[in-house]
Amino acid sequence: MAAPLTDHEKRKQISIRGIAGLGDVAEIKRSFNRHLHFTLVKDRNVATPRDYYFALAHTVRDHLVGRWIRTQQYYYEKDPKRVYYLSLEFYMGRALQNTMVNLGLENACDEAIYQLGLDIEDLEEIEEDAGLGNGGLGRLAACFLDSMATLGLAAYGYGIRYEFGIFNQKIKNGWQVEEADDWLRYGNPWEKARPEYMLPIHFYGQVQNTESGMKWVDTQVVMAMPYDTPIPGYRNNTVNTMRLWSAKAPNDFNLQNFNMGDYIEAVLDRNLAENISRVLYPNDNFFEGKELRLKQEYFVVAATLQDIIRRFKSSKIGCRDPVRTSFDTFPEKVAIQLNDTHPALAIPELMRILVDIEKLDWDKAWDITCRTCAYTNHTVLPEALERWPVYMFEHLLPRHLQIVYEINQRHLDRIAAMFPGDVDRLRRMSLIEEGDPKRINMAHLCVVGSHAVNGVAQIHSDIVKNTVFKDFHQVDPEKFQNKTNGITPRRWLLLCNPGLAEVVSERIGEGFLTDLHELKNILQFVDDESFIRDVATVKQENKLKFASFLQKENQLKVNSDSIFDVQVKRIHEYKRQLLNCLHAITLYNRIKLQPNRPFVPRTVIIGGKAAPGYHMAKMIIKLITSVGQVINNDPAVGDKLKVIFLENYRVSLAERVIPAADLSEQISTAGTEASGTGNMKFMLNGALTIGTMDGATVEMAEEAGEENLFIFGMRVEDVEELDRKGYDATEYYNRLPELKLAMDQIQTGFFSPAEPELFKDLTEMLMKHDRFKVFADYEAYITCQARVEELYKNPREWTRTVIRNIAASGKFSSDRTISQYARKIWGVEPSDVKIPPPNEAPFDSRS
Repeated sequence: MAAPLTDHEKRKQISIRGIAGLGDVAEIKRSFNRHLHFTLVKDRNVATPRDYYFALAHTVRDHLVGRWIRTQQYYYEKDPKRVYYLSLEFYMGRALQNTMVNLGLENACDEAIYQLGLDIEDLEEIEEDAGLGNGGLGRLAACFLDSMATLGLAAYGYGIRYEFGIFNQKIKNGWQVEEADDWLRYGNPWEKARPEYMLPIHFYGQVQNTESGMKWVDTQVVMAMPYDTPIPGYRNNTVNTMRLWSAKAPNDFNLQNFNMGDYIEAVLDRNLAENISRVLYPNDNFFEGKELRLKQEYFVVAATLQDIIRRFKSSKIGCRDPVRTSFDTFPEKVAIQLNDTHPALAIPELMRILVDIEKLDWDKAWDITCRTCAYTNHTVLPEALERWPVYMFEHLLPRHLQIVYEINQRHLDRIAAMFPGDVDRLRRMSLIEEGDPKRINMAHLCVVGSHAVNGVAQIHSDIVKNTVFKDFHQVDPEKFQNKTNGITPRRWLLLCNPGLAEVVSERIGEGFLTDLHELKNILQFVDDESFIRDVATVKQENKLKFASFLQKENQLKVNSDSIFDVQVKRIHEYKRQLLNCLHAITLYNRIKLQPNRPFVPRTVIIGGKAAPGYHMAKMIIKLITSVGQVINNDPAVGDKLKVIFLENYRVSLAERVIPAADLSEQISTAGTEASGTGNMKFMLNGALTIGTMDGATVEMAEEAGEENLFIFGMRVEDVEELDRKGYDATEYYNRLPELKLAMDQIQTGFFSPAEPELFKDLTEMLMKHDRFKVFADYEAYITCQARVEELYKNPREWTRTVIRNIAASGKFSSDRTISQYARKIWGVEPSDVKIPPPNEAPFDSRS
């Protein structure tokens, strides 16, 4: 019998990554040693594992640079319409493996590193996640950048280079504790600082009405320093740019404000300016009206628009002088996408530039602004909508406040002409909300100042049209669109689940990596015993790998034959981790009641971060860890049930847990989750979904057939009906004995014997003022989970259902989403032109 393959040989035999040529391997080894020596100034005697990671990162980056420069040359040559994706969050994760995958270098690097006596997986683990996002919105932006490069669009991501990204979560004594994410401590090999493009950003000051128009004067200046990160497309030699801005104090910052000789104080004060890009606000779906946050929002917008206009005016390579002097063609050459309301200030800022600096008349400037900007709405939760106090605007951005008032006046004049005498409508549609204090509704500003407004799943876009922006939809129905979110199949299949990618490509080829709809071709193998076996084997290997990771990290042994039941996302009441927790308690009580009854073993895995100021979310984490503490240490339970809280959930941890999951929990209250993208990642990686008809789960059920998902609970109309009737939690509590028992245990301290009152706030919320109606779906959820167990007992049928789900996940590629944005919103066409690599002659510039 042949000897079993080593891990290294297993990795090497993955053909989908391309065969490594001997020349490539030798060249990578040379480059690696050169970087170790010349870039890191080390030899093998003193080099640390981190030095090896950096040497490999620089080696891989070398393969990007020629393509990066050539891509930009190509764009200047062709002068296409450029797309600017403005986002306060880009949740990029790690770059090394993703870059190797997209350039087709993974096998060559693997072999070279092996020959050097190192392990590539160990080096990949050293890289810090670039955690410049909270959750779905920031990760979506990252997937979109990957797709825009893969589709050959001349696109740029613009955001902030936060010195500290999303906090690192530690679980201490069952509680979440936040630690600063000092991700730049060791440097970042993927970015290039561009001090030559540093730009001044103005704050405070006052507005003067002069003969030549309005002037914003006496401002405080902060400099915006750009850092560029390459974004490689998949095997097409296109490398786009993500440009992140860092705040720097100008050299003369505040020196004049200090007494003669107080030079030290003046220099120390520079920190205040540089605080703007210090830290990412760790809030997801929650608006916090802090002045520093408003500064961040204006900072990224003001810097980006200066850059956009510079590029528009001098769109010839190496040319700093303006080539274009007229703004007539601006909307034909520039598309600006606002990722939620955070970059909404792009609208008044573009107006300020066009009217005050470029001297266009208002109507012309407004026409250009509206045709250039488009807005994506990401949430219907009222607490998430940005409403900035007018007094804060007046202080920080006095000219922008005047512009917003002018926009509002003209907007209301138009509405008044359409609906004479309808004062209430004017109040509802105003950009300014009266009250104490007066506030600016940023979502209304975005809708009024954009030519397109989209939701991120069909159900969400319908809710947006029928409720949140109903009045606006009535006036401009053609503005409103849907663009269902997607995920990049490169990171979320090829990179994180190479085994599954290989099994699929053996049957249908590799085309699905750039056209995910091709996955439907695996349906022909749904009865093929060898394919069923291969898919099941890959899942089992992923589970074993994750189980050993859990044992290493959590010192907890889990049963790899159990259902891996996973819910990973931000901790929030609307996502209803509490419903999941109540189910785990119910299962525990059933085992205790009938210890000898046959039981389908289950490992409940919950992970996610709670906003540091969100008390209820932190209590939910404490409850999950406390329940886990009791269940995991009860000898009567054994390996039938485990409850695990995954610490510090982030992109690189998602890449481990998602391929190992059997069951994906998407259990938000219908009508609250805008889309979800975790749901898509699980579907693509062969997990079955238990979920409500919410967000994109509705479309997943349409694609795969509802019978291939575990759908339960209230629909949107049921929730609305319950709201009308009045939701009474005690009615369910009194009617459902298992629910009552679980709640009584939480309430009386069964899971917190040292502090019986610990969960009082949670139980009071659930009983008296639960906006998300956990109890209303409890019974349906428990019943549906029993269906999950029934199917899991039949491994063949379970795997056939998995295959149907994978086959139906084609719609949920971010390539499809971006193609739709490109054609329907930005007015550009995706391109499959492959730019010649650096070692070949460039395009004939006349072609």
